[in-house]
Amino acid sequence: MNSSTQAAKADLPKTKYVRVTGVRKNAFVEFDFSFDDPSIFIELVLPFDQFKSFCELNEVQELTAEQKTLVDLDKLKWRYGQPGIKE
Repeated sequence: MNSSTQAAKADLPKTKYVRVTGVRKNAFVEFDFSFDDPSIFIELVLPFDQFKSFCELNEVQELTAEQKTLVDLDKLKWRYGQPGIKE
């Protein structure tokens, strides 16, 4: 493996996360997908089978309860300002 391949591989995200946010019409999974930082995510929707394959292919971790809380607080901060949160 040459140095440019190693550098490119080093730039890849180490941890990938999902957070299921809902189900539509009992056929689709709504979820947030993030790389390394759970507070920066994209919202996606996939059929159940494809969601399962997506998670396996990307070797994702589901957010912990603590991570979910931190993401929710971050959303509130950006949406409404800092609601009593001191960082």
